[in-house]
Amino acid sequence: MNYSVIPSPCYVLDEQAFRNNLEVLNRVQQEAGVTILCALKGFAFYHAFPLMKQYIQGATASSLNEVLLCNNELHTPAHLCAPAYRDDEFDELLSGCSHITFNTLTQYERFRDKTAASDVLCGIRINPQYSEIETDMYNPCVPGSRLGITAEVLGGHLPDGITGLHFHTLCENDSHTLERTLEHVERRFGPLLDKVQWVNMGGGHHITRADYDVNHLIKTLIAFQDKYDVDVILEPGEAFGWKTGVLRASVLDIMDSQGISVAVLDTSIAAHMPDCLEMPYKPRVIGATDVQAGKPTYRLGGTTCLAGDYIGDYSFEKPLNIGDDIIFDDMIHYTMVKTLTFNGVKLPSIGTWKEDGTFVLHREFGYESYKDRLG
Repeated sequence: MNYSVIPSPCYVLDEQAFRNNLEVLNRVQQEAGVTILCALKGFAFYHAFPLMKQYIQGATASSLNEVLLCNNELHTPAHLCAPAYRDDEFDELLSGCSHITFNTLTQYERFRDKTAASDVLCGIRINPQYSEIETDMYNPCVPGSRLGITAEVLGGHLPDGITGLHFHTLCENDSHTLERTLEHVERRFGPLLDKVQWVNMGGGHHITRADYDVNHLIKTLIAFQDKYDVDVILEPGEAFGWKTGVLRASVLDIMDSQGISVAVLDTSIAAHMPDCLEMPYKPRVIGATDVQAGKPTYRLGGTTCLAGDYIGDYSFEKPLNIGDDIIFDDMIHYTMVKTLTFNGVKLPSIGTWKEDGTFVLHREFGYESYKDRLG
């Protein structure tokens, strides 16, 4: 990738890497006989949808805007799942969806008459009260969770009109975690699995990670479908964008801060990489390592006034200079969908490094993008 032709800062999708992920996902889809959807909350790079549609035919949405993105850019109805739906949006949601998952029985009862008069398939989100997610912010099974209903609340029967069950309790997990999760789903909801037509196993499946056991996933999914005679749906988001691109940034200034060398960049962890703070994790910088004694070491900081807007400490092979590139790896999923304009910082441009070795700039952002968010 020739960074000199790419503006800074810029999110850049590597088209070949994206195709590689799609081929892995499609293999699971074909060999296991399941449906794989793209979760737009994690990957909404719609410029890549034409390529994605060669392998994956649909997407899952969590809002009206995502439903419309699915309808307008993928040209297909969405699978919808959200904690609650607005009365003034529901008719439009209904018209843009093939499946709607309700988070509570009260939500289903509220909109039941409207769904009954449509062809949309309705499901209930369940909480199997089991998750191996270590970060509570991402764990939908903690006490007090608002995501999904327990077997006790469901009461051992399905309301009329409910044709599917939906659970989402994974986050960057492997197929063995899914297998253990299914044991809890069967233990708590087993009698209902014989009564539904489809089961959505949510996202968080890290299928495209190099060490993921794809063969085991396929076997697990086939066994579940054979046992219950249901259609299985998976809706990963991160797996689509995993390791498919970078955020190009540049050094604006270098300063000494009480003995610590700080490189100020034209990007921001708070505004452009908020998932690194929420998860939290330290992103990889191409050509850099964690701190190593004797090597030029810098604290990479963002361009906002937030004191904590820094990425972390990294060591380089040679000293940095103003204008040098800083390339953050794996910056396509959960980035563009979460960017902010705090301090009025410029949002990163968006582009694709094509399979033929050329760069296509899709969008640059300026004052109007900032202003439009404010009124």
